Amino acid sequence: MREIPPRTLTLRDVSEASGVSDMTVSRVLRGRGDVSHATREKVLLAAKELGYVPNKIAGALASQRVNLVAVIIPSMSNMVFPEVMMGINDILGKTDLQPVVGITNYLPEQEEKVLYQMLSWRPSGVIIAGLEHTDASSKMLHAAGIPIVEIMDTDGSPVDCAVGISHRRAGRQMAQEIISAGYRKIGFLGTKMPLDHRARKRFEGFTEALAKSGIEISDQEFYSGGSALAKGRDMTIEILKRSPDLDFLYYSNDMIGAGGLLHLLGKGVDIPQNIGLAGFNGVELLEGLPMQLATMDACRNEIGRRAAEIICARIEGTFDDGDKVIELSPTLNLGSTLRS
Repeated sequence: MREIPPRTLTLRDVSEASGVSDMTVSRVLRGRGDVSHATREKVLLAAKELGYVPNKIAGALASQRVNLVAVIIPSMSNMVFPEVMMGINDILGKTDLQPVVGITNYLPEQEEKVLYQMLSWRPSGVIIAGLEHTDASSKMLHAAGIPIVEIMDTDGSPVDCAVGISHRRAGRQMAQEIISAGYRKIGFLGTKMPLDHRARKRFEGFTEALAKSGIEISDQEFYSGGSALAKGRDMTIEILKRSPDLDFLYYSNDMIGAGGLLHLLGKGVDIPQNIGLAGFNGVELLEGLPMQLATMDACRNEIGRRAAEIICARIEGTFDDGDKVIELSPTLNLGSTLRS
């Protein structure tokens, strides 16, 4: 077995191992087409056997850019953003671009820090969740001079491009379905609004539609931190302890909605006749529940794919400026927790 050398491998090592010039090795590793198939195979085999990895930073010095796309998202723990990442990877995986992920935990100051660090590597583009940022983050995005795609939300003005859904419209649509089903005493359970702008916008659209029918939210319960079944259960217990006459519970996401659903089923509550439930996100993991929660699919995978396509098109110079804001339409699934 060949011993690992006590130094960083260079092009010269690959050149000596393959028996071709440094220039030819460079052309092969940069994907240049002016090299014979036999020579290319010889170089790639030598590089593989040596364990050589090209220094993309050094290779990018002339252009001042590396083949990285910064992807800045709030979380990877709530079943939403992994699907976005899959969509991004589906597209970038067909190119030389590589996504690099930063997590903000829904904290503006953390987003500012992550963005600063990411931009210091001079990525080829940025995909970032949300339209709301600190002044410092907004200035960095405006001054970056690279493609920027803000994802998940279209209710606002993007720095450059945006792909997402209208959360206000989604909230209004769910409220209209709840009203049509005959529910009138409605409780809302969700994240603390300053930490989740998209949940806030859904709530605004939801209450706006209720108000047009002369209905107000009867009670509210909020939490901070990641979404979980246990939080949904505990929040449901608390809100019904205060307001036992509620006939509908609207949860800001499916995970806490599922927690509430399981709790109420365990108590023998008649769903959806005595009380109806709805969530948001269309999480496939929850399709095995005893009842299917009414929800909306937020187009997560498609959002990731379309955002990555914009980055690629901008870099290749094939982007149509008429596609700077792409609003997708979420699919409403009434499940079995809304009266028909």
